[in-house]
Amino acid sequence: MQKRIDELEDWSESFSAVEERLGEVEEFLALVGEGGDDLSGELVERLDDATRRLDEIERRRMLQGEHAREDAYLRIKPGAGGTDAMDWASELADLYRTWAEDRGFDVEVLDVRPGQEAGIQRAAFEIQGPWAYGYLRAEHGVHRLIRISPFDGDDRRHTSFAAVFVAPAVDESIEIDIDESDVEFGSYRASGPGGQHVNRTESAVRLRHEPTGVTVSCQQERSQHQNRRKAWQMLRAELYQRAREEQEREREKLEQSAGEIEFGQQIRSYFFDPQERVKDHRTGLTRHDPHRVLDGDVDEFIESYLRQEHLGDGE
Repeated sequence: MQKRIDELEDWSESFSAVEERLGEVEEFLALVGEGGDDLSGELVERLDDATRRLDEIERRRMLQGEHAREDAYLRIKPGAGGTDAMDWASELADLYRTWAEDRGFDVEVLDVRPGQEAGIQRAAFEIQGPWAYGYLRAEHGVHRLIRISPFDGDDRRHTSFAAVFVAPAVDESIEIDIDESDVEFGSYRASGPGGQHVNRTESAVRLRHEPTGVTVSCQQERSQHQNRRKAWQMLRAELYQRAREEQEREREKLEQSAGEIEFGQQIRSYFFDPQERVKDHRTGLTRHDPHRVLDGDVDEFIESYLRQEHLGDGE
């Protein structure tokens, strides 16, 4: 619930900031119209700021989805390509660390294992900041590199692969918010030991959570009130466990969706020979500045993917 409140407050603050900038633009327009030409620079500055904030709101609108606002776990693993692939995995790790730091996100290194000759055998990071997962999920998949290998004495062209796995850093202390209207309550006479009072009154309690079908019963306490309280604890625990299992299934699905880390599975290719370009195979977006892309400039690819996904949802 608190996360939802924070999210709504964030939206409200963003729209208020745009409204404030547009109000300033209107005031400066009036002043410039009265002959205040020296104010035109400040007018343009405020208009640019309002445009930038509106663009950010549009990007966030495309980010809507489960866990989009969460921090992100990012893992990188080399695939086919031997030493070149390990070196490529290391370059991708640097790319996303730079991207995250440039955006003001905190980057926590969770695991790095160096390669035998060069690069890395694996790396894992937690990227901490609002909407980190919403953005980075666009990078989940296999990335292919084509270049003249620095590890080949004959200067031959090599193709290398590395996989980027992205998952939301969902709080492990899962918050279970149960709507009482979703729970069917039933009472019945307890059976078994407990004395005449237990057997004469409907002290036993059964709760059924309609959305999931989870049913729990409790008759061990002497009063219905005590049994009801215990049954609610049991129901909460059952739903918590189901949420944990669903969370784990989602993580496994994310990893499996990257497929084999080899040819034919790539979401994006980075060419350095015979010509320099980067092509995203999902959106068709192509850029001809791969060095800049490897320096962390991947926002255009991320936004292109999110826009395509957003339009595909019919929104």
